[in-house]
Formats: sequence, structure tokens, C-alpha cells
Amino acid sequence: MKAVSRPLCSVRFSASAKRLLTALVLAFASPAMMAPADLHAQNLPNLGGSDGEELSPLMERRLGEQVMNNIRRDPDYIDDLAVIDYLNLLGGTLLSSSPEARGDAGYDFFFFAVRDGSLNAFALPGGFIGAHSGLVIAAQSESELASVMAHEIGHVSQRHIARMIGNQRQDALLPMVGLLLAALAMRSSPDLSAAAMMGGTGLAAQRQLSFGRDAEREADRVGLQILRNTGFELNGMVSFFGRLQNASRNRSDNLPSYLRTHPMTGERMADIEARIRNLPYKQHVDSLDFALIRSRLRVLQDDTPQGWREATQMFDEQVRQGTRAQAFAAKYGLAMIAQRQRDVSRMKTLLAEIRAESLRAPALPASQTLASFIVEQALATEQPTLALSLASEARTQFPLSRALAMQYADALLAAGKKDEATTFLRDQAQLYRQDARVQRALARAYAEQGKIALQHIALAEYYSLTGALPSALEQLRIARSASDASFYDQAMIDARERELQISWREMMEKSKKR
Repeated sequence: MKAVSRPLCSVRFSASAKRLLTALVLAFASPAMMAPADLHAQNLPNLGGSDGEELSPLMERRLGEQVMNNIRRDPDYIDDLAVIDYLNLLGGTLLSSSPEARGDAGYDFFFFAVRDGSLNAFALPGGFIGAHSGLVIAAQSESELASVMAHEIGHVSQRHIARMIGNQRQDALLPMVGLLLAALAMRSSPDLSAAAMMGGTGLAAQRQLSFGRDAEREADRVGLQILRNTGFELNGMVSFFGRLQNASRNRSDNLPSYLRTHPMTGERMADIEARIRNLPYKQHVDSLDFALIRSRLRVLQDDTPQGWREATQMFDEQVRQGTRAQAFAAKYGLAMIAQRQRDVSRMKTLLAEIRAESLRAPALPASQTLASFIVEQALATEQPTLALSLASEARTQFPLSRALAMQYADALLAAGKKDEATTFLRDQAQLYRQDARVQRALARAYAEQGKIALQHIALAEYYSLTGALPSALEQLRIARSASDASFYDQAMIDARERELQISWREMMEKSKKR
């Protein structure tokens, strides 16, 4: 399935741009199928100089956040809470089995997806890990997907990114963000773009490839240990690697990007097989969420009428020929398409079949993805009382789901429970201080209550979290002039304005140094 072609916005997250981002910054941010060393090795090599030369965890996180702010504004960023929920649930499961993988810096990981049909994944500074939609769809088991994510966690936990860029002066790191974003914006040939724009910078990145290969081997080892601790099937690495090899044979004119920066695929596969040969086999049963999210991403990857037609054909075949789980997931995908086509009757029929199937097959595991979809349909068909009941019940079962939390707030507002919605969202804003979506929902709740000053204060926080500081300052100006702004509100606005103005001046000063 082809990725959607979309117009250029402030940053175009194209495939060639991702290759440049990889080469310039991470050099080792691969889709990451691995060549593990000794599973029991505890003393990892010191790659890349003394601690004093490494990028500090604080600066690394700031760099990652600035890149993420721009990625989130890109149309190919999949801003879908069900997908984000699943990836972070899977990533959190991997990390919970190996708490040491958070590293000495105690990284707060965030996992996300981008709309791209190629097989790839990448790590950004500070614990942000992205996966291409094509990678998730191509994974034939949850263990295969987990192997990729565990490898990327290994890069972060071993501070490879900090070591890679830590030799630069720290006051030059923020200007580097401009270089990253320029790379993201390029749509032409990566080789020509790199030569025209950066000259010697591209050569410098090439010289660091030997360091990148060392980092790959270290991340392989860490990733495989994480998989083993979590109970995923270790041979998932081997099977996925084999599929990548086949893909490279079918694309002789344009190898997958990770194969260009990470050669020796056959050697790596042989090494993996040697490492796991004498280990006891552990079977991992895939979660229902894994099957559902693959169907969801298949729709979101090409969310156009042509894409829906192609996905419908594939889902129909899965219903006829697939396993029970595959058929179940295919009906979920078909229901998503019916929703997008505004075919309410077909959507309700499919949803009824899905719910009936889940009752006939009690062995099917509970799914937060399915629970969220059922609430989504109740909201879409303007059944606020039902949506509120379903969301409340589902939140009890899946208390960490961000999708269900936001749907619960939507259901409260739809049911006319404005005060309850505001109280809930204010609590969520305290729990998830970096979640811009909460601030946007809170602004909507205040607007429905007629609280104009608080609405614009919440919008200011939303714009601040998304990196749009001028817009945040403008919202504070509007809030100050609102007729219902209290003395306390005014004091809060003044304090927040000073903080944002300082941040804006710092950004302007650093931009002048570029």
C-alpha cells in the first residue's frame, strides 16, 4: 500500500528526509534487526569518549522535544491516541521487565508512529522512538515488533545519541535543530540534498558510521536481553530479518534505508541464530490489540477513498481466509472504513458482529483498542449517555489509556456535564503536564462554560507545549483582556508570560547563532 502523498507543510516528513535525519544525527537509528553479543554480558563498552564529552541528559531531552514539536505538526505524524496507546503499552511492557533500560538518566520514553509504508524505526534524542506504519503492518507477530522497539530502547539506554553528538559544543546543539528540521523538509534526492546543503557535514556523518556499527552491536545485545526478560519469542528477530532480506532482493535499485546504513544482514542473522540456539523456547501469545492496531494502521496509512478500497479488499480476504483473530481484526478495519465513509448502517452491523464474536469467544483477551473504538462509535452516532457509560466502564479496566481518558472527557461534555468534564481535565493536566491534547480539551471545556480567560490560558499552555511560543503569548494577551479574568488569573497570566518571554528570547538569541 502506498503512503499518502500530502502537501508540504512547515516540515515535510518524507522518506528521503528520514534517511537524512538518520544519517546526520543518529547514524544508527535503524529499523534495527539485531546481532546480539553475549546475553549475559554486564560490562558494556564505553563508546565515544569521557562523560564530560557526552551530551547532558537535560540537553538531550530538550533537543528531542524540539524535534518532536516539529514532527507532531507534520501531516505524516499519526496523531491517533489508540495507536499511541498501543505502542506505549508495548514499550512500557518492555521497559517494566528491564527497568535498568531507562539508563542512569531515567529516560521518560515516548513511542509514536509516522505514516510511511517502508520498514523502518528510529530513535530521537531524549527517549523518543518512532516506528513507520509499514513496519507495524509488516510484522507478523508481536515478538517481531517488540524486537525492533527493544533495539531502539537499547540505543537510548546506552546513551548512543548523547555520545554521537556530545563532542559538539553544547551551545551549538540548538542550532543543530535547524539542521535537523531542514533535513526533514527535503523531498528531493537525499544524496544531492546533502551535498548541496551541508557539504562536509555529510562526509562527517559518513566518518561516524564505524562508531554507529559499534553502537548497533551494543543495542543488539541490550535489546535481546530486554526481549528475553519480557518473555517475547527471540526468534522473532530472525524471521523479521529474513523478510527484510527478501525486500532488499526485490528492490535492487533502491535498498531499504536501514540496509544502506546497516549492512551485513546475513551475518547479523547468523549471529542472532547462534545466540539463541541453546536457549529454551518461549511461546508468546500475541495480544488482540496487536492485530487490531495493524488493521487500524492499514487504514490510517492511506486514509483516502482509494486506500479504503484497497484495504477493504485485503480485509475481505482476511475474513474469508484468516484465523479467528485475523478475521476479527479485519472486521474492525472494515468498521473503521465504514465510519470514514459515513455508512452508519454498515458500521453498526460490523460493530454488532464484532461484539457478538467477542461474546462467543470468551478466550479473546480484553482489548483497550476495541473498547476505545466502541466508545468512539457511540460518540460518532450521538449517543452521549451510552458513550459516557461505556467510557466509564472501560476506564476502570484500562486506567492508563489516554484514548479512553480523552473520550471520557468528550462524553462528559456531550452529556452536558460541563463541570465534571472541567474537573476531570484539570486533574489530567496535573497528571500529564506535557500532554498538549489535554490543554486543548480543557480550553474547549472552559469555552462551553463561558469561562473566557481560563479558555485562553489553557490555549496558551497548548501552544507552549507544541512549541508555538508567539501563539502562546498572544493567547495570554487575550486572556488578560477578558472581562472575567480575576485578580488570581491576572497574576497567573503575568507569571506565565514572563516565563514564556524568557524562553522566546533564548530561542531568538540561539537562532541568530545559526
